[in-house]
Amino acid sequence: MIRRILIALVLIAAAVFAFVTLDPLDLLGEEGDGTLTLYGNVDIREVALSFRVGGRLAEVLLDEGDTVAQGQALALLDDQPYREELAVARAQVARARAQLDRLEAGFRPQEVRQARARVAEAEASLENARRELERKAGLVDSGGTSRRELEQAEARHQESAARLAAAREALALAEEGFRPEEIESGRAELAIAEARLEQAETAVADTRLVAPSPGVILTRVQEPGSMVSAGSPVYALSLSDPVYLRAYVSEPDLGHAVPGREVTFRTDSSERVYRGQIGFVSPRAEFTPKSVETPDLRTDLVYRLRIVVEDPDDALRQGMPVTVTLADADGQGA
Repeated sequence: MIRRILIALVLIAAAVFAFVTLDPLDLLGEEGDGTLTLYGNVDIREVALSFRVGGRLAEVLLDEGDTVAQGQALALLDDQPYREELAVARAQVARARAQLDRLEAGFRPQEVRQARARVAEAEASLENARRELERKAGLVDSGGTSRRELEQAEARHQESAARLAAAREALALAEEGFRPEEIESGRAELAIAEARLEQAETAVADTRLVAPSPGVILTRVQEPGSMVSAGSPVYALSLSDPVYLRAYVSEPDLGHAVPGREVTFRTDSSERVYRGQIGFVSPRAEFTPKSVETPDLRTDLVYRLRIVVEDPDDALRQGMPVTVTLADADGQGA
């Protein structure tokens, strides 16, 4: 009995000694070494590529699995109809500009001189009509002319006076030029024509489908000769730059996952350790996705993280599961 008591006392003493002399974190293993382990996936980033205009598909330049660079041509439409519309738009701009130039310049000097000549002609005609009227009026009393001839002379005089007034108004218009409202209207017509020209140029440019960013062709949807409408998918492109991770952190550990923090991660298919940086922390809680949940996390609320990969390579495939490690999560050296 005494021996058993002594053995128990020795064990208790050893436990007390270990608790006092050893770091409690050493007894916790991986969870006590100041690291935080998260689970997630390489984010899936795809885009459906299509033309902004419709037409006949002339060329499809790439196939599934091809790697593309930003700005690289992927497919071409038959652009003949759009080039014809572009030629019409350019002609309309030239016509509108010529019309505006004519309005701003006013009448030509020859037209002004012609208007002055018409005024002089009308003045001479009026003078002749006045003299004839005076002569007829002097002969009425003596019976040298009839009352009817006098009335005709008066009508010719009035007609000549009206023609002179019209000629003088035409001369004033020629010397003054066009009204400001007509010039503004001409400028508006030119602006409309130039806008239509820009639309035509954009339509021609849109017959060339280019890659918005680097990536890999996942799916080739259309073949040459197909009639495609605006917005119809031609390719599905997997974006490769930048590469993001989608990981999740529980609410108690949220304070350790702050934007800008450096992390490391591994995949199940490689021993390489990649580096990344937390770029975004979702402000909204959600239940752990089934793709990354563990038995302990199935009912936990977590927050989504977006991690920017600093050193990606071809081994990182979209949707691939990853294990993310945040070192010094307890704040010691973080």
